[in-house]
Amino acid sequence: MVVSGGTSGIGEALAHTYLKRGDRVAVIGPNPDKGKSFLAAAADLGAEERAFFIRADLSLVSENERVVQEIEERFPVVDALVLCARFFRSYRRVTSEGFEHNFALYYLSRFLLGYGLVGLLEKAPSPVIMNVAGPGVDAGGIHWNDLGFEHGYDGWAAMFQGGKLNDLLGASFAAEHRGYRTRYVLNFPGGTATGFAGEFDPATAARIQEMLRYANPVEVGIAPIVAAIDAPPAEPLSAFFEGRRLSTRLPSFDQQEALRLDALTRELLAR
Repeated sequence: MVVSGGTSGIGEALAHTYLKRGDRVAVIGPNPDKGKSFLAAAADLGAEERAFFIRADLSLVSENERVVQEIEERFPVVDALVLCARFFRSYRRVTSEGFEHNFALYYLSRFLLGYGLVGLLEKAPSPVIMNVAGPGVDAGGIHWNDLGFEHGYDGWAAMFQGGKLNDLLGASFAAEHRGYRTRYVLNFPGGTATGFAGEFDPATAARIQEMLRYANPVEVGIAPIVAAIDAPPAEPLSAFFEGRRLSTRLPSFDQQEALRLDALTRELLAR
C-alpha cells in the first residue's frame, strides 16, 4: 500500500491500520520528523521491515515523478494507492514550478501518482486507487479559464474546485477506452477529529474549530475507506459521501468535462 499524506490525519490512521494487519506500507510526506515518528511507531509494532517513509513535497511535479520512480524501483507491485495529501490555504501561494499550491497538491499530485503507478497497480490481484476527496459536492465550480485563481482567490473556492477536479479525474481514469483493471474510488468519510491541515486566516480558523467540535473519531471515519480498499466495488468508478453511495451519472462525473480536464492537464504538464 502507498499512502500520500500518510504521516498525519486519515492517511496516518490508514497506514497504521494496515501495518497492524501485516501489510507493507509506504507513506509519503514532506516532514522528516513525522516520517521518523511513523517508522518508530512501526518498530513498536514489530513492523519496521514493512514500513517505508518517502520524503517528498507533493505540490511539485518533479517530486511526484521522483516518488513514482522510487516506488517502481523498490516494489514489484502496488495493491492500493491511497491519496490523502491536502493543505488548505487562506492565502494564495504559487509553487516554484508556477502552479497554484492547492491545484498542485490536491489535484495534480493525484493525477501524477495515479497514472504514474498504474503499471504496478495493474499487477495486483484486486487493485484500487482510493482518492479521499469530496465527491459530488454542489458548492463552487471549476474556473476553466483560471484554474490557478490568479483573479479573486478564495481558499474555500480553491478547495471545492479541487474536489470537482478529482471527480473528473476519477471519471477520466475509469473511462472505458483506458481498459484498466484498477478500480477508482472517490470517498469523503465526513469530518474526522484528526485535524485540518492548513494555513488559515482568523475567520477560517474559527470555522475549522467549530467543524472539529462535531467531527467523528478517526476510527469511525476510516471504516468505510478500509471496507472499500479491502473489497473494491466492481464498477470502474465509484463514489461515496459520508457512507452514502453516489451515482456516477451526476454532473460531477461528466465524461466530456473529464476529457476536457485530462487534455488540459496533460498540456499544462507538457509545458
